Amino acid sequence: MFLAALATLSLGVVLGPEAPLIGIGGGLGVLAVHLAKRDAPPAAAAVMAAAGSFAAISTLFGSPLAAAFLLMEAAGLGGPMLELVLVPGLLAAGIGTLTFIGLNSLTGFGTFSLAIPGLPPFGHPTIAMFGWALAFGLAASLLGTGIRLVGLGVRPAVERRMVLLTPVVGLAVAGLAIAFAEATGRSAAEVLFSGQSALPGLVQHAAGWSVGALVLLIVCKAIAYGLSLSSFRGGPVFPSMFIGAAGGIAASHLPGLSLVPGVAMGIGAMCTVMLKLPLTSTLLATLLLFSDGLAVMPLVIVAVVVAYAVTARLPQSPSDLRRNTKAPRAPAAPIGVGSPREPETARDPAPPATLTADD
Repeated sequence: MFLAALATLSLGVVLGPEAPLIGIGGGLGVLAVHLAKRDAPPAAAAVMAAAGSFAAISTLFGSPLAAAFLLMEAAGLGGPMLELVLVPGLLAAGIGTLTFIGLNSLTGFGTFSLAIPGLPPFGHPTIAMFGWALAFGLAASLLGTGIRLVGLGVRPAVERRMVLLTPVVGLAVAGLAIAFAEATGRSAAEVLFSGQSALPGLVQHAAGWSVGALVLLIVCKAIAYGLSLSSFRGGPVFPSMFIGAAGGIAASHLPGLSLVPGVAMGIGAMCTVMLKLPLTSTLLATLLLFSDGLAVMPLVIVAVVVAYAVTARLPQSPSDLRRNTKAPRAPAAPIGVGSPREPETARDPAPPATLTADD
């Protein structure tokens, strides 16, 4: 997994490092338990695996709280398991952060934050912006679902001939990057890679982008993202943030919308569609915008909720899409008290027992 992720991240495929880091951190935690005590109970290995994943993600996002939100929501932790995993995980995340900020006379590697510096100040939301939040949620649900369907649709073909077709998918991603560079005169790296490093520059120099170039960037990055999801190892967070930010910058040219809320709503909505983690998506969008985060949070929440609700009603796989496009069949008679159904096979000559209130 480490080698596959390293190749993915270094060769420019449109995926981020968070999924490999979660796996590597968890694996190192389990390895530490086995090295310390070979007959350790499974619960101890599970706790240490979670702690390793917490620490790895906190170093990537620059915040132990962001790591806690993501892993709790993604794993669906609750009840006693939440207390068992959360406390050691938060402790490991805090210790991991000390690696960067330092301790006493020991200097760290330097502070790291996802926050984008140099943003224009944002005052307060308007009614028009809440209307745009609805539009962001709807548009992100359609775009994100399309990206996921591309990945799921291509994956079965690639899995049958991994060695042959994975490089072909990589060449297709490269072709999209080259086409974008030739059409706009900008760097192909805008389409390649996860977008983690390119995102601050994209937002800070938003005035230098035309709407047409941004739309082409979104299209090329989205297709490359879907293709990368089908074949390579990596995480979905940063490409979705980059595409959402590009969409927010493009939309900021519309009346009643400015740069900061557009970027925030785009990031939150796209992350929600691709991750299906609304709380984490809201937190990431507000962390990125630093001092403006609290002011735009109501707009982000509306966009996130709309994106989450609409996505839940859209096809989640190519098979769902095929079923939805087939001609509708006549509805079957309801099964319940007093409405027995027809026998299905020769082995079931009599109608089955109907449900009662006691069942």
